[in-house]
Amino acid sequence: MHQLIGDITFCILFAWMLGLAAHFFRQPLILAYLVAGFLIGPSGMQWVKSEDSIRTISELGLIFMLFMIGLEIDLKKIIRAGRVILVAAGGQMIGGCLLGIAFFVAIGLPLGHGGFDALYLTVACALSSTVIIVKVLYEKRELDTLPGRITLGVLVLQDVFAILFLAIQPSLDDLQLGVVLLSIGRVAVLVAGAMIASRFVLPRLFQHIAMRPELVLLGALAWCFLVGEAAERLHLSREMGSLVAGVSLSTFPYALDVTAKVTTLRDFFITLFFVALGMTIPIPTSSVIVFAAVIAVFTIASRLITTFLPLYAMKQGLRASLLPAINLSQISEFSLVVIQVGLLAGHIRPETSSAASFAFAILAVASTFVMTRSDPIIRRTIGVLKRLGLRDLDQPGVADDDRAGGHGGARRIVILGFFRAASALLSEIERRDSTLLGEISVVDFNPNVFRILSARGIHVVYGDISNLDTLMHAGVGRAGIIVLSVPDSLLKGATNEKLVRHVRSLNPGAKIISTADLLDDVKDQYAAGADYVTVTRLTDAAELYRVIDAAGRDALAHKRAELDAVLSERREVLP
Repeated sequence: MHQLIGDITFCILFAWMLGLAAHFFRQPLILAYLVAGFLIGPSGMQWVKSEDSIRTISELGLIFMLFMIGLEIDLKKIIRAGRVILVAAGGQMIGGCLLGIAFFVAIGLPLGHGGFDALYLTVACALSSTVIIVKVLYEKRELDTLPGRITLGVLVLQDVFAILFLAIQPSLDDLQLGVVLLSIGRVAVLVAGAMIASRFVLPRLFQHIAMRPELVLLGALAWCFLVGEAAERLHLSREMGSLVAGVSLSTFPYALDVTAKVTTLRDFFITLFFVALGMTIPIPTSSVIVFAAVIAVFTIASRLITTFLPLYAMKQGLRASLLPAINLSQISEFSLVVIQVGLLAGHIRPETSSAASFAFAILAVASTFVMTRSDPIIRRTIGVLKRLGLRDLDQPGVADDDRAGGHGGARRIVILGFFRAASALLSEIERRDSTLLGEISVVDFNPNVFRILSARGIHVVYGDISNLDTLMHAGVGRAGIIVLSVPDSLLKGATNEKLVRHVRSLNPGAKIISTADLLDDVKDQYAAGADYVTVTRLTDAAELYRVIDAAGRDALAHKRAELDAVLSERREVLP
C-alpha cells in the first residue's frame, strides 16, 4: 500500500512538471503525461517499476476515463445527426476499417488464432482525438462552422463505434456468430438495465441529495462501479460497464451537475491512466519507430480517403470536404484505451502497443500544428486539386460575373460572407421589401448556404471573400452597396479592415457597410474606406435593456409575444 502511494506521488509530480512544459510549448497535455510515465517507469529512471502498481493505476484511470466519455456522449445529437454527418461518419468508419484490415494484414500483422494486432490497430486508427480537436477548434472559433459541426458529429458516432467494439472484444478468442450475438445480448441487457434505472430510479435519488455535493459525487461513483461490476458478472468488462454507466447518466436531469462534480476526480485519474500507459512503453527500437511512422502515415492517408471522398461526393465543396479530413487526422486517446484493453487481454503484442503510443504522440503534435494552420493549407490544396481536375461548387459552367451582369446600379447589394447576421438580414429584407432580393448577390464558401440560396433564386457566388479574384469574379466592382457582415473573429485569412481596403480599391464609388468586434476597430475601418460600421454589441445592449425594462414593468410576457410573432414570420438560411 505504501509503495502504491509513493508510486502515485511520482506519477502526479512528473505529470505536473511536464504538463507545465507542454502548456508553455502549446503541446497536448496527454503527450506530456505519456512522456512523464516513460521517464519514471521501468524503461526510464525506474522510480516506478511495480507491475501491480502500474496495473492498478492504469485500470482505475481507464474506468474513470470511460465513465466521463460516457457522460459527455449526447444521445440526442446522435439521433438528430443529419444525412451529411451520418454518411461522412459511416464512410469514415466503414472505409477506415476495410482499409485498415487490408493494410495491416498485408504488412504481416496477425488477425486471428490468438493474435489480433491488425484488428486492434484498425479500430485505433479509425478513431480521432476528441480532446485535441475540440481544443483547437474552440481556440480557432470553428466549432460552430459547417466543417466544425461535421467533425464533431463524426467524433460522436466514432464513440458509438468504439462502444460496439468493446462489446465484442471479450469474445475475440472465440469469435463465432453465436458468441458475438451472445455478447451483444449481454450488452443489451446491461444497457437496458442501466437506462431503466437512470430513467425511473436515479432521478428520484439524486433529487433528494442534490443539495449535498459530496453525496452527488459519491452516488455517481457508486453507480459507475456498480454498473462496472455488473458488466464483469456478465462476462463483459468493467471498462465497458463504466462507459455504459456514463451514457446512462448523461440522459437524466442531473447529468450536468454530476459531470461538474466528477470532472476534478476524472482529471486526476485520467492523468494517472496516461502516466501509467507511458510506463508500459519500452525504450523504442528502430523497428518500433518505423512501425509508428507507418501507422501515422496510414492514419492520415486513410482519413483523407474515407472522409474527403464521401463529403465531396455529397457536393459539400472542396473546402468543407477537406477540413473535416484534416481535423480528424490523428489517433484518439480512446484508441490508446482500446490498445491497452487488447494488451491486458493478451490479444496484441507489446511492440504493437508501443508503436501505437508513439504514433499517437507523432500525430498529436503534427495534427495540432496542421489544424492551427489549416486555412492557408486548405487554400493551397484546393488550388492543386482544381489543377488536377476536381470541380468545386464555384465551377457550375456559367461564369458568376456573367450571371450577375443584370445586377447593376445603386440598388445592387453584394453581401460578402454569410453567417447568422447575414441570414437575419436576408430574412428582414424578405419581410420588408422582397423586391430587393433580385438585387442581392451573396459570396460565401458554405455549401449549405450556396445550395439553399440558389434554390430560393438568390444569386450566390461560391468562393473565399479574402481572395481578390473571388471579389472580382463576383462583380463587386459594379455593386452599389457592399455589406461585410462577418466579424473578424469568424473571418479566415482576412480582417474587415483589409476587406474594406480591397473592396474600396475595386469599387471607389460603392457604399461600404462593415462590422466591428472592438470599438477601436471602428475608426480603422473608416480610415480604410468604410461608409458605415455596425457594432452589434451596441444594438444587442439596447435590445437587452428593453427586455430588462419590460421585466421591471412586469411586461415580459408581452415582450416575448412580440418576439414570438417576429420569429414565426422568419425563414432564415442558418438557424
